[in-house]
Amino acid sequence: MSVAPQASGAAGERTGLRVAFGGGVYPAEEIARGAAYELFSAEEVAGFERAPRPGSALPWRRFVHVTEVSAVHGAAEPAEEPETPLMMPAHREHGWSHVHQLSQQPSAAGDPVVAAVRASAVVRRGTRMVKVLSARQLAGYVRGWLPHGFCYREHDVAHLRTPAATTVLRTDGDVGRDGSDVAYALRWRAADPGDYDVPVGETHRGLTALASRDRLGPPVLGTGFVPSNGQLVPEFITRDFADLPMPANATLLAYPSEGVEVVLYSYQAEQRAWLRMVGPQWRHLLAAVPGLSPDQEYVPTGDAPRSTQLVGLYGDTEYEAVADLPGGFRVLAMTRAARYPVDAVARRVRFAQWRGVSCLVLREEAGWLRLRLRHPDPDAVITTGAQCHDRGIYETWAPGVEVTNDQVMDTRYAM
Repeated sequence: MSVAPQASGAAGERTGLRVAFGGGVYPAEEIARGAAYELFSAEEVAGFERAPRPGSALPWRRFVHVTEVSAVHGAAEPAEEPETPLMMPAHREHGWSHVHQLSQQPSAAGDPVVAAVRASAVVRRGTRMVKVLSARQLAGYVRGWLPHGFCYREHDVAHLRTPAATTVLRTDGDVGRDGSDVAYALRWRAADPGDYDVPVGETHRGLTALASRDRLGPPVLGTGFVPSNGQLVPEFITRDFADLPMPANATLLAYPSEGVEVVLYSYQAEQRAWLRMVGPQWRHLLAAVPGLSPDQEYVPTGDAPRSTQLVGLYGDTEYEAVADLPGGFRVLAMTRAARYPVDAVARRVRFAQWRGVSCLVLREEAGWLRLRLRHPDPDAVITTGAQCHDRGIYETWAPGVEVTNDQVMDTRYAM
């Protein structure tokens, strides 16, 4: 086994971390608590790209997922429980390449091997979730959008660190048209596994039937995996395509071509606002974001009615709550002394039907309701005239007097 040489000040000498990959052992830096690694080499290696860093004699690098490496030397003990990796039933003839081929075939949606591998990717309370964004979407989240639609576990996509690599995770339909040399992402911790669903099975069959003219982003395969020529990435959706309350300390990120992760904003739940975290050297990454000033220090999201919220009980009184994970759930309060941990918590969402189609109610304006389809399919899109705004997200306006079964429902979380 060959060993890649190190240089003074290289990542391997600073951290002592070395990773065995593809017949070599390379100095490395850990990504996402060991979900992936950035490998370095002084000489050109197949599959590595040249990306020199100031003061480093290791100008070649490659990002690899933990499942691709054969050994890790010098890693520190994890600070928290790691996420469950994808697991495949043992088989003499069929390996990961076979599973990937099946995952890209809608006809294999019911294959037991594909189903077993997909079932091994689970969301638990505190799992870090990621949604890759365009510049337009980033502006929307800064102004108050909430997590919704297709998303991924950070553990499964941590090795996708450049704008080109994250293209496979885009959901906006603007891939190749915005000309951006930076990718953006929203990262948050899952408050409850019940907030997420897998787009497979009869309930989501309509997603696979939507024609290209009626959708944005790549098609939904029905296997639970992202359409990709080389990546085996399990995908999730927010249940019913509903918005999720924004947890405390969610972050908006940038991934420039250098492959580094830049934290742009951090969510401050008490103010319902995004606090700028990025320094002057990275503010140019916000230049392409429409309507957003890179020099704005504090961006409030406003007091517009929200489509969903967390509610908690403290004693016999109901309060608005916030997920402050991994610690738990607490009362949403401006003063620290009033941030009591709640005894029970639930996610509150408004549902309705229009023209026989089940929808979420996002907001109400002058007697009209903004609706989002819970289970999009070709018939529901035609019946409601809903427009696609993001992969799987179909919305429309409806006269309030025509809407039926309008009700607010609470989904309780296990405490």
